[in-house]
Amino acid sequence: MSKQQESGKVEQFFERILFNNRKVVIVFFALMSVFFAFQAAQLRPDASFQKMVPVTHPYIANYLKYENELRPLGNVLRIAVHNKNGTIYEAEFLETLRQITDEVFYIPGVDRGNLSSIWTPNVMWRQVTEEGLRMGPVIGQGFQGLPEQIEAVKANVERSGRIGSLVANDQRSAVILAPLLEVDPETGQKLNYGKLSAKIEEVVRDKYQNDKVSIHITGFAKVVGDLIEGAKDIAGFFAITFVLTVALLFWYSRCWKSTAATILCCSLAVIWHLGVVSMLGFGLDPYSILVPFLTFAIGVSHAIQNVRTMAAERYHGASKMDAAKATFNLLFIPGTVALLADAVGFSTLLVIEIGVIRELAISASIGVAVIIFTKMFLLPVLMSYADVTQSGLNQVAKQEAGKHTVARAISRLTEKKMALGATAVAGVILALGFVMSANLKIGDLDPGAPELRPNSRYNQDVKFLVSNYSTSSDVFVVMVETKPGECGSYPVASAVDRFQWEMENVEGVEGSASLFTIMKNIIAALNGGNPKWLSITRDRFIANGAHKNIPTSLYNADCSMTPVILFLADHKAETLERVVAKVEAFAADNNSEDAKFILAAGNSGIEAATNIVVEQAQKLMLVLVYSIIGVLVWWEFKSFKVMLAIMIPLFITEILCKVIMVQLNLGIKVATLPVIALGVGIGVDYGIYIYNRLESFLAKGLNFKDAYFETLRTTGVAVALTAVTLALGVFTWAFSAIKFQADMGLLLAFMFLWNMVGAIILIPALIRVLAMDSIRKRFGESSVAGM
Repeated sequence: MSKQQESGKVEQFFERILFNNRKVVIVFFALMSVFFAFQAAQLRPDASFQKMVPVTHPYIANYLKYENELRPLGNVLRIAVHNKNGTIYEAEFLETLRQITDEVFYIPGVDRGNLSSIWTPNVMWRQVTEEGLRMGPVIGQGFQGLPEQIEAVKANVERSGRIGSLVANDQRSAVILAPLLEVDPETGQKLNYGKLSAKIEEVVRDKYQNDKVSIHITGFAKVVGDLIEGAKDIAGFFAITFVLTVALLFWYSRCWKSTAATILCCSLAVIWHLGVVSMLGFGLDPYSILVPFLTFAIGVSHAIQNVRTMAAERYHGASKMDAAKATFNLLFIPGTVALLADAVGFSTLLVIEIGVIRELAISASIGVAVIIFTKMFLLPVLMSYADVTQSGLNQVAKQEAGKHTVARAISRLTEKKMALGATAVAGVILALGFVMSANLKIGDLDPGAPELRPNSRYNQDVKFLVSNYSTSSDVFVVMVETKPGECGSYPVASAVDRFQWEMENVEGVEGSASLFTIMKNIIAALNGGNPKWLSITRDRFIANGAHKNIPTSLYNADCSMTPVILFLADHKAETLERVVAKVEAFAADNNSEDAKFILAAGNSGIEAATNIVVEQAQKLMLVLVYSIIGVLVWWEFKSFKVMLAIMIPLFITEILCKVIMVQLNLGIKVATLPVIALGVGIGVDYGIYIYNRLESFLAKGLNFKDAYFETLRTTGVAVALTAVTLALGVFTWAFSAIKFQADMGLLLAFMFLWNMVGAIILIPALIRVLAMDSIRKRFGESSVAGM
């Protein structure tokens, strides 16, 4: 049985079901839309720390093993309170700092036991005196802001060694460190970062920032909170996209009935999509909130083919029922294959073991699946009732009567010399793209939070902290596992001391701290402050005596793990690569039964793990997306050479997209990696529609050149409009306050448009160069006559 016969049976089967039961179909879709609208209304913002990191990676598994002990070094808010007109040693400022510390203490989700500021009792000062070692809290009980008490606080701050960490180098600001719990102990629910961020703004910044005091807040939770806040603008962007899409579709069709039916079906696709996502228990995070844009844009772009075909059939005399059936029969197979290719492109993102990306992949695949229902099944039925207006038919007549100068010029690419020339130019572009994209990096390439714009309040807060504090906010933590009770022993101390010395000589590492950093100071203090004693000791009694005075945050309950904290200059990809390489090399050479160095915690350690996962996943993802889509294209057209002709333009566009990323100083990371899968998955649609239409004209006996001209004349404008519609759907993201959304919008808009250009120009040229023998075998000598 031929392919056409097999396809015809499938189309006829669904045609009978749909058009013999039109009212039932419409009622079914109406009821399901109400149901999914109710489900969609239950959607809530959802962003958690563990969703944003690769929890299955060994580094993250090591961190999660010691999550409770490492919480003060991991998911932490840094709140800097700055005195604009003086130092922190003023009664009014210290009272403000106390009030803010209390406000933060009572915010749900804050790990109150590990909260630190100069007002909390866990921040101590130490002093060596003639009577021995004295210590106490930086601000003691009974503080009333008297001048002598303020002088005592100043002295205590200097003795505490916290200048540069909790107190600014110029002593005009002080930091509150607030570790966060992933589960809110009051509700038992996952910590809601959106609410947490809003609460901090309400009870800290809005309440205490004024002409005298400025507030600066950094940390993972604040980044996510700001992303959620910025994502609220997405509704406005969707409204703009909706209006522009309606205008574009009406401009093309000149038929309000076709436009209304198309927009209705695509809007229902968005409602169904959000309803299914809600039923699966997912929420909306800053990544997945973009997917409804894609669902709407993909639906409209595919429906344009229906609008064009329906109008053409009616123009040539078919009744509205016959025109709707003809449209369904002509587009069902290529449209379904194209949408399946979209879904495959999205599903390959599942290989990236990061929660937000996997949810994005599932959400986008659901969006494409519902488009198959609303666009393939509902739209033809609605059009069989709605029909095409007279102005729509007039538009078809105008298009039919046109000279089609551009189409004639492009159809010359089917000639051998023109085809070879176009292929050679494509080869040169590809070669240049390879060279220019060679500098593409993995991970973040900018300081601060690259997900937000450089002038965002968060990145300005990061800049303030970097400028005024010695301890960087980019913390890389290496865990040292020991035998229980042995974390302070000499073999461990010796290994950690050598490790710190080696790491402090790595470019990008500004300093380090560990249990033994403090132990050395305490030993010296217990020996009259003599600097000769500022070292680790083999004497177990001396070590144990010092160990009693070391903060418990530097070792776990049974003393079988102690963290080494590395303060980095930044969290750029190159810095993290150097640090990871050095730590792993040291561990390989020095791990023993006494001390085992394992990675990684801290915000930079987690980002290093994320970069590794992204680098490994991108290669597998690309292999999968090209392989699976290639198989789908081959299955549809039964020709390996035709498959190559359709896939090569996609590969060129991918390389050019990477060139743009290099020029925009963007690395491959969680925010940009999905762009390639989405671009390739959706970009193949153009080639499928073009070649399917080309085949239909070849089957009528036209030669290759004339068949391609007819393809461009009848469906070329629709394909171009498809690209413009898709690009329009994502380009509005460029105006988002969230930089990664803006970057994704620009890159996707480029890929959608350039994939269209590549399909229209390169597919005929590549077929002429690669697949003319396949064309001849399948369609006979008439297909190559005059070629």
